[in-house]
Amino acid sequence: MTKYIFITGGVVSGLGKGIAAASLGLILKSRGLKVVNQKFDPYLNIDPGTMNPFQHGEVFVTDDGAETDLDLGHYERFTDAVLSQNNNTTSGRVYETVLKNEREGKYQGGTVQVIPNVTDEILRRMLLSTEETGADVIITEIGGTVGDIESLPFIEAIRQIKYQVGEENCCYIHLTLVPYMQKAHELKTKPTQHSVKELQALGIQPNVVMLRTEVPLDDNTRERLAQFCNLEPDAVIQNLNAKSIYEVPLNMEKEGLGKAVCKALGLKDTQTHLEEWAEMVHIFENPKKHVKIALVGKYIELHDAYLSVVESLTHGGIANEAEVEIDWVDSETLTDDHVTEERLKSVDGIIVPGGFGSRGIEGMINTAKYARTHKVPYFGICLGMQIIVIEYARNVLGYSDAHSTEINKDTSHPVIDLMPDQNGKILGGTLRLGKFECEIAPDTLTYKAYGTKTIWERHRHRYEFNNKYKEELQKAGLVIAGINPERNLVEVVEVPNHPWMVGGQFHPEFKSRPNKAGPLFREFIRACTEVKA
Repeated sequence: MTKYIFITGGVVSGLGKGIAAASLGLILKSRGLKVVNQKFDPYLNIDPGTMNPFQHGEVFVTDDGAETDLDLGHYERFTDAVLSQNNNTTSGRVYETVLKNEREGKYQGGTVQVIPNVTDEILRRMLLSTEETGADVIITEIGGTVGDIESLPFIEAIRQIKYQVGEENCCYIHLTLVPYMQKAHELKTKPTQHSVKELQALGIQPNVVMLRTEVPLDDNTRERLAQFCNLEPDAVIQNLNAKSIYEVPLNMEKEGLGKAVCKALGLKDTQTHLEEWAEMVHIFENPKKHVKIALVGKYIELHDAYLSVVESLTHGGIANEAEVEIDWVDSETLTDDHVTEERLKSVDGIIVPGGFGSRGIEGMINTAKYARTHKVPYFGICLGMQIIVIEYARNVLGYSDAHSTEINKDTSHPVIDLMPDQNGKILGGTLRLGKFECEIAPDTLTYKAYGTKTIWERHRHRYEFNNKYKEELQKAGLVIAGINPERNLVEVVEVPNHPWMVGGQFHPEFKSRPNKAGPLFREFIRACTEVKA
């Protein structure tokens, strides 16, 4: 029988439920169990695809083209899973289905209500991963904080599910904050007590309480919380602030999270195998080299907007035993060549990630020119790849107004343009979304990175390299290193006579792992360390 774990949050938001869920997934997977993570978000958007990055952070894209919450990135990176549309559900998707069913008469004229219609649809989606994957354990993170009005249908659904699958097959984990009062030198347990009481009032008794804290719990505090939360002391797990997110699974295993969950679900507490992960953490925390990478973007005020890129740079650092320092650079501030050189002269490498809209584009073009002319390793992702093409067309081919029609519809040299079959699509109707094939040309930096002719990477964009300029740009020296064979679309470009200047139309950050860095990130960081040396 599949086991179901539900992770809720209390007291405040931003406690790291996603990291906790991903860590638990790794812990249970290391015990030989087949684990699947999923996220249920209470907001009414269908998905985060059209949400402002400043509000939501990064949009994580799966192989099948789902635009999802960034926590799915944590799940994939920690458990080395490949997730799908069914692993992220929002209230918007739930209500969309319920209302469609009502219009089609599937409720036979009955009154449509939150209970049972909405909760039934939530339950259906919660159990979908079981049917698809045959997992031993499904870990479901419930977004938001217990007590939020919008999350109540999800809380009710996870209360009901134990009557469908059996109470012995359900484990409820509640993650809360235990604040430390600096003046009194005292941990305060009342917020957690009230949060658990709120959850109990909604019909759920947590099996495990996980406590975010800045200082270690003493035995008296642990026992007091166990008593007030109706738990054994070994079911009260402290989640101390860690040096890095990669330490969290190791810390949680030491704290007994795996044992507590296995006990609650009647699972055999087999030996864990986290040796490879522990070795990766050791390398990460004991680097032999250091590189400074400028991340040039337009959303730098919210670092979560580039979460997978930053994590992947870290993975590249681990693969090269190098510490990666991120220098966050607002592309709008790079107004001319002099300003750009002054701002970037101290960095060992430059990355320009994806983005949409016109803001900060000229600063990115200045960045690419600086990287090309000063031989600084440069990695362009999606928009960053298009920037390479625009800059090359302007300053090598001599087309001074070369641009993307996303930014300038009147440019006389649209080196980046929409595909003919994309016109008229609604916002969010992106055609190039999810996993696509790319054939790599031999004797290129990209081929050296991947070591294979055919790769599959994930995409999220509408505008493409305009093939009308392909021959001209190649004659001017630009290397076309990767092509999508299905539609003859340019996927990768490289600048010749340069230590390492590569742009990919895809998003390789979505498939990078801490102990298996994305090939382009690994080689980019390697190039940065070699140029620095």
